[in-house]
Amino acid sequence: MFPIPVQRDFSLRHLNTFGIDAKAAVYLQVDGIDTLLAVRNDKELSMLPRLILGGGSNLLLTQDFPGLVLHMRGAGIRVVGEDETSVYVTAGAGETWHRFVQWTLELGLGGLENLSLIPGSVGAAPIQNIGAYGVEVKDRFHSLTAFDFVDGKTLTLDNAACRFAYRDSIFKHELRDRAVVLDVTFALPKQWQANINYADVMQELSARQITSPSPRDVADAVISIRTRKLPDPAQIGNAGSFFKNPIVSAQQRDSLLALHPQLVSYAQPDGSCKLAAGWLIDQCGWKGRSLGAAGVYEKQALVLVNRGGASGKEIAALAQAIQADVQARFGVRLEPEPVFI
Repeated sequence: MFPIPVQRDFSLRHLNTFGIDAKAAVYLQVDGIDTLLAVRNDKELSMLPRLILGGGSNLLLTQDFPGLVLHMRGAGIRVVGEDETSVYVTAGAGETWHRFVQWTLELGLGGLENLSLIPGSVGAAPIQNIGAYGVEVKDRFHSLTAFDFVDGKTLTLDNAACRFAYRDSIFKHELRDRAVVLDVTFALPKQWQANINYADVMQELSARQITSPSPRDVADAVISIRTRKLPDPAQIGNAGSFFKNPIVSAQQRDSLLALHPQLVSYAQPDGSCKLAAGWLIDQCGWKGRSLGAAGVYEKQALVLVNRGGASGKEIAALAQAIQADVQARFGVRLEPEPVFI
């Protein structure tokens, strides 16, 4: 067995997009399955609590982590096949998501353009079932391989096996703390059609005088919108959208609409309604406000930011204050997107 190059008392400040200064008791960079097998077979490391870290863009560190942080860095992107309908591309879990999307576009492959500029890694994308502007990972997902710490074997999961839901998957349930994503394969359509149903995207394309957009046109529009609305984590710490858009019944939506005619909501295929969490937060007066060094972004109320030196506990306290106000005014419970440690 090869020696395992762990680092102890390791700072995670530059490995989470909030820029929280927390430490891992033990840190290990993972480039492939051999490292994971070695961890599983090591008496000390196998007994430690584990935190799987990708791009750190969906994480709120409220304390030091007392166990082993496995930082997934496995790289590589390749076309692995095609059939009559799709081209199949596979990316390593450690690949940067936006870099991967840009790579597919450079090959002339559409399908992921609406998900441009989302921070994070490829391996984390199916765990969270990331989505934006009318597209979710599940819509283009084909399969993934993962390492199972229980039996030391690899798993192959297709779309159905991942049990995707809104910002959810089996990796947040039965496979949580058990399986680690190694790579992900996507099916990109040969007969591509633009998904530009969101008003922001349509308006951006119209401003550019584009009536028949290509995948690159849609990607450029999405990148422009996200750049205007969302802060760059390299400039100000954040994890993107902090709260999920709450799902309510049509009856509850109608009751809220009667009291708040400007309510922003979107009908769902199952008859429920998705409410715009950012609008709810804005109506409670939180946009641009701060509690200590933790604040709400001035341009988008859905984004919580680290204005400099904020602790994870301060950001969590801000989130709880926002949740309480939204609950009191609208009777709606906001659920955070990031994982709290």
